[in-house]
Amino acid sequence: MSRQGAAGVVDTPAAAPPGRTRKGARRTLRVRLARDWPLLAMTAPAAALLLVFHYLPTLGNVIAFQDYNPFIGDGPLDAFLHSEWIGFGNFEALFSDPLFWDAVRNTLTITAFQLVFFFPLPILLAILLNSLVSGRVRGFVQSVVYLPHFFSWVLVVTFFVQMLGGAGLLAQEMRQAGLEPWNVMTNPDGFIVLVTAEAVWKDLGWGAIVFLAALAAIDSNLYEAAAADGAGRWRRLWHITLPGLRPVIVLLLIMRLGDALSVGFEQFILQRDAVGRDAAEVLDTFVYYQAIATQQWGLGAAAGLFKAAVGLVLILTANRVAHRLGEQGVYSRS
Repeated sequence: MSRQGAAGVVDTPAAAPPGRTRKGARRTLRVRLARDWPLLAMTAPAAALLLVFHYLPTLGNVIAFQDYNPFIGDGPLDAFLHSEWIGFGNFEALFSDPLFWDAVRNTLTITAFQLVFFFPLPILLAILLNSLVSGRVRGFVQSVVYLPHFFSWVLVVTFFVQMLGGAGLLAQEMRQAGLEPWNVMTNPDGFIVLVTAEAVWKDLGWGAIVFLAALAAIDSNLYEAAAADGAGRWRRLWHITLPGLRPVIVLLLIMRLGDALSVGFEQFILQRDAVGRDAAEVLDTFVYYQAIATQQWGLGAAAGLFKAAVGLVLILTANRVAHRLGEQGVYSRS
């Protein structure tokens, strides 16, 4: 820091020699390592898992630009090195396939539908659970709504078939009442509603956990002060609860937009034959049937790379919009 003397001369302390600066930095690093090594040790397995199963496999995206043949050579490395390089040939074949665009259209339609009719429901559930006075009742309801998340999609689809299928409970009751059973499980026109209902039943409670944590972080004194000023329940909800949830809502909405081309695989492949390809073909099932089943590995890698690129663009765009609206988003502005 500069300092001005009585004669008006500014005294500036001399800068530290470079050697001393580097030595101080090394000493600071050693101090931080000695202080934080337990945290680093606990983080190391998760970091190694992320590196091995997420970052290293991204190197395999090179086959999107190859006519990849896994049977060339003596191992995977030889297959990478000796497969023919075809540039953007896989992307040209992908973008010229009308089945691919049908799958993209179905995927985006389902994503948009679920953003409107599914995304707000965990928020509402969290607000309702947070308003329960009895902790015992709240715990019971939370356990009930969390449980379906741990069921596999096979069990979830089987449950819906047993309840809503042609030989299910609903159809039997309607026949006994002299009514024509509804075609729920095999109706292509209502398939988007069916898969959204299945997703709601399975993941509604699990999705509310983050919002419950955000509600717990809101200062209760704000509610008490608002109630003392005469604010009713709806006014407190609008002016305290929702603003407190807004950063989390924006964050999760941005992350969901990043997964706009990922609506699931098991749920759709299990019901594809029942409703037909035109209704149930999404990008993941397209990759399975048109790339993996036919051993066109490069085509499948090109589809996956396209999905990742679109997700990245959507996240960056949504995050910039969030910044313009005054929200932090996924990362802060530099």
